[in-house]
Amino acid sequence: MDDKAGLGGLEDRGAPAGAAALAKGLALLDLIAEAPKPLRFADLQKMSGVPKPTLARMLKTLMVFRLIRQDETTGAYLLGHRFVELSHRVWDKFDLVSAAIPELDRLASELGETVALCRLDGQRVVYLEERSSGGLGVLIEVGRRVPVHCTAAGKVLLAFQEPSFARSLAGQITYDRFTPNTITDSQALEADLVLTRARGYAVSYEEHLAGVNSVAAPIAGRDGVPLGALVVLGPASRLDSSAIHPAGRELMAAARRITGTVGAVAISSGPRPRTRSGGFSDVQCVLPWGAQLGEAPVWVEREKRLYWVDILHPAVHRFDPVTGKNESCNVAKLVSAVLPTRNEGLIVASQDGVEHFDFDRGDFNPFAEPEPGLPENRLNDAKVDPSGRLWVGSMRLDVSRPTGSLYRLTSAGEVTRAGSGFTVANGLAWSPDSSTFYFVDTVPGIIYAYDFDAREGSIANRRVFVRVPEAEGRPDGLAVDADGGIWCAIWDGWRVNRYRPDGRLDRAVELPVPRPTSVAFGGDELATLFITSARTRLPASTLTEAPLSGGIFACNPGERGLPTSLFGRLRDSCEHV
Repeated sequence: MDDKAGLGGLEDRGAPAGAAALAKGLALLDLIAEAPKPLRFADLQKMSGVPKPTLARMLKTLMVFRLIRQDETTGAYLLGHRFVELSHRVWDKFDLVSAAIPELDRLASELGETVALCRLDGQRVVYLEERSSGGLGVLIEVGRRVPVHCTAAGKVLLAFQEPSFARSLAGQITYDRFTPNTITDSQALEADLVLTRARGYAVSYEEHLAGVNSVAAPIAGRDGVPLGALVVLGPASRLDSSAIHPAGRELMAAARRITGTVGAVAISSGPRPRTRSGGFSDVQCVLPWGAQLGEAPVWVEREKRLYWVDILHPAVHRFDPVTGKNESCNVAKLVSAVLPTRNEGLIVASQDGVEHFDFDRGDFNPFAEPEPGLPENRLNDAKVDPSGRLWVGSMRLDVSRPTGSLYRLTSAGEVTRAGSGFTVANGLAWSPDSSTFYFVDTVPGIIYAYDFDAREGSIANRRVFVRVPEAEGRPDGLAVDADGGIWCAIWDGWRVNRYRPDGRLDRAVELPVPRPTSVAFGGDELATLFITSARTRLPASTLTEAPLSGGIFACNPGERGLPTSLFGRLRDSCEHV
């Protein structure tokens, strides 16, 4: 940390004359608060440049006022509990309407639609404030109360409530029908709420008012419970599927700014700037689809097709790279992975567990539920090991806690938890000789390697294979080539990396989009590397630079892939099922 970040740059902070001592104390608080790890006295003295006696008096004073505290074990200094007390007082006196008005004005002007501020009022939603662009749009009356189950504002406020309260409120809903698109049962509403929590905003396509679409994002308060919601309403002809998701991203950013005005941390959703490293870049967009969260590509050799999913615009897709035709099966639930089975069917990881899936009919048939009783979690990436077992990871819907696990499923439906404590359990793959299993936890940026026992289907000796620096992006989906190279999509990194079996970076495939999500080998002789991507939560400026975000890309890197393993028992398998 340089002087200007410590105490030596006070003159550049505009501290008024006569307040130097106070300014130094506040700068010292900044050092303690912003340090990546707790600082001891020697660290603070070196970073601040303050003489030891003076520093000791300053620290003692801050401790008297409970603004800092000292860890008894390590001697390091931490922020004190007084800040927790003060933050509670801030929220208790927070004027939501006043804080939101500047964002309402800005959004109405930039989006050209009606924007409103809402909150829950019993079993309904009440409009607290609104702004319109002045043109032909949707009229909103302040004080009007609307249903929860069929409005974007209502669904987003319900989705992010504390779980027991949300269940209680949902149980009291009367599912009145207003249009042919109105949600009229609890199961359909819960599916929509799961998608809302995963996406971060809710949408309504003419569910409450014919001809009117809406999108809403929560304004998170203390402990993440919504203080209210921002909602955009517009004619369905204008606020259509191509415009509603960018509006949702704008609302999420605006909601963070509203709470940021009272001290909440605004977490950026933008990728790192694009850089060119001179890496392999012979990449083509073979399917400019615009998926919200394209994921889980898998080559099905018997069909010569690439299957993939869009998690946040729920659908399973089937792509023919020869003709360029992409067939879609839109579904009413979140699906995060699709895999072929030995009986020529498909199996998927969905919000309801692991299910058999009929692509042509769109039908699901329950198979196993790895996480019963964990409604705040969802399944994520999945792969089949060389012996036909299914491996699937899980994650919390809002990615707020490391509640994810890794599961192994046999063809008899037996479920075994093989690991836990992951934030976003993601890419899975095996070495060509099946002796090593690779697995990604995206948020901490780690690709793990395990010893793999193919006979027993067990993993052991977990170690860090690769740690991707946060400034370079986050690791996502994986594939292994026939030479043992590990290919990993780097979310927010504009590239796919290939690592050698010893963990060294071999080369990078540069992409014209920031958020590649996963990779799979396919095509003739498995010589083509297919790459899925996402456009979810990307700011408008990035989408302007990367308009193909959400498409599927392909290249021929020189290596060939491994055949896709099929789910189901091998005839000569020693697995006991």
